[in-house]
Amino acid sequence: MLVIGAVFVDVKGFARNQYMPEGRNVGDVQLVAGGVCRNVAENFSRIGVPVQFASMVDDNGMGREVKEELAAMGVDTTHVIAAENGMGMWLAILDENGTLAGSISRQPDFGALETYLQARGDEIMAKTDAVVLEFDMSANISGLVLDLAKKYDKPVYSIVGNMGVILEHQEYLHDVACFICNEMEAGRLFREELSHVSPEVMLDALRRGSAVAGIPAMVVTMGEQGAVYADNVTGEFGYCPPLDVDVVDTTGAGDAFFSAAVAALVKGEPLSQAVQEGTRLAARTLQVQGSCAEAQED
Repeated sequence: MLVIGAVFVDVKGFARNQYMPEGRNVGDVQLVAGGVCRNVAENFSRIGVPVQFASMVDDNGMGREVKEELAAMGVDTTHVIAAENGMGMWLAILDENGTLAGSISRQPDFGALETYLQARGDEIMAKTDAVVLEFDMSANISGLVLDLAKKYDKPVYSIVGNMGVILEHQEYLHDVACFICNEMEAGRLFREELSHVSPEVMLDALRRGSAVAGIPAMVVTMGEQGAVYADNVTGEFGYCPPLDVDVVDTTGAGDAFFSAAVAALVKGEPLSQAVQEGTRLAARTLQVQGSCAEAQED
């Protein structure tokens, strides 16, 4: 797998007692490496999927440490470059139940990565089997990667964070093998209020919306309600319920779901089975105070 996306530094605050949005909250604060595609690259490695990561880190000690940690986990970091403002920052507040209560992110400067992919993209794409692309970097990078993937006949699996690029270039979704997002992101894409609907309502919206948008296959995760899926190529659609677990930290669960689901799809599993694999890995991630799966003993 080739994963193309950003590295972030995650500043995560855990409230010890009931979280008060307008008050001072005693708890714990952690500084960890994150970013959806960095997390996906780590998850792939942890579940035994060979992975190469194309990204950026800051040209300093923290950046070198992030790259060394990924390499130590078995991630191929040949195409992780050092650049000024190469890493973003994500500030997250989690309430007493481990649920995300609010967040703010600062994006990196993706210019250096775009230049690198323009120079080395053919070489990188020719040697991979499938691609995970973070669309929120820039429209230029997304368009470049999709063109390269089409040139070398490689499937692309897309992941998003702020939906900025996709909302301006929905045509990019025509060229992905599967688009996986959460209920809020699906609502923005379909221009419907889908934040608190039932799985039945979401599945109906997904089947209609993905077909109209020309998306080959799509999955919408719904947190504690599970996930719905629709494959417009095979006609497969359905609902996967969640697993009952004790939640410690919800951040990273979506990335774990994505990683396991895509790994299953690349192996040729049907979408229904891929969604079940994603649900299982997400459930394990929910039970640990970290952003990646298997940061615990099975």
